[in-house]
Amino acid sequence: MRRAGFRVVHGFIAAALLTANVLPAAAQEFPSRPMRFYVGFVPGTGSDLVSRLLAQKLSERLGQPVIVEQRVSSGGILASDAVVKSQPDGHAMALLSGAHPVLAAMRKSLPYDPVRDFGMVSLVSSYPLVISVAADSPTKTLADLIARAKAAPGSVTYSMGSTGTLQHLLGEWMNIEAGTVMVPVPYKGSVPALMDLIGGRLDAMIDTGTAAFGQMRAGKIRALALSSPARYPLAPEVPTFNETLPAVEASSWLGMVVAAATPRATINRLNGELKAIIELADVRQRFTEMGGVPQGSTPEEMRERIEREIKRWARLVEMRNIERQ
Repeated sequence: MRRAGFRVVHGFIAAALLTANVLPAAAQEFPSRPMRFYVGFVPGTGSDLVSRLLAQKLSERLGQPVIVEQRVSSGGILASDAVVKSQPDGHAMALLSGAHPVLAAMRKSLPYDPVRDFGMVSLVSSYPLVISVAADSPTKTLADLIARAKAAPGSVTYSMGSTGTLQHLLGEWMNIEAGTVMVPVPYKGSVPALMDLIGGRLDAMIDTGTAAFGQMRAGKIRALALSSPARYPLAPEVPTFNETLPAVEASSWLGMVVAAATPRATINRLNGELKAIIELADVRQRFTEMGGVPQGSTPEEMRERIEREIKRWARLVEMRNIERQ
């Protein structure tokens, strides 16, 4: 009997020890170790700066270090892939941008599914794209630019990144709605495009608000229109595209993701922390300085936005017969 009792007790102890070895990753309170924030864009860009700001604030609120790790690649693919392949417990995260659904529409293949392989947490901020001309240009409005393009098809140029970027597709959308043939010119970054715009070698520049607002304030460029659905609070004097071309609206955004199988309780915790962070006065001020406005969401709202934008851009790529890469 004593031996039998010993075996039972021993069994309970062994089970308890086994449970203790199995449960910590799932059962301990989140977060249980340092976290990693993958950044897919070069240092100093809007996505990089916002990622670092959120990493700092999350570390302060969650009581764990949040290590920023650069995984630079076109459209942030490497950072996104790192999150997809991470342990699904919320300790690895990244920011997707408005380039994410564009990549899904333009790439023949990606190393992940652009929707199913991500645990959406929340949108963080939004910002418009800007079409602008040189400050001394005789073109004063978007309607003026369209009139020039119609008068001489194929002669008016606008800047883009590489083929299939958000800037390129916005310009093609404008061509569809306006019935124009404005020609996209590829540039490696905003600076060379700005130099050609000021130098008269480029007619118009399409860029993100995060890049363009500083040049607007410095008086180097004149904004003709913003792509936001309504007048933008950081530049209410600038008309929107849809005031001239009613169908055109394409604000970009940043939103946090984790691995797809991350527990909902962990996603909810991160969602709540993000909503609190983007309401902080110093965070809102930094967003303003970078040309963005805070925009929280539910995980479902973020997923629906990505799905909707993938369909929109895929349809435009097909309509314009743009070769997928």
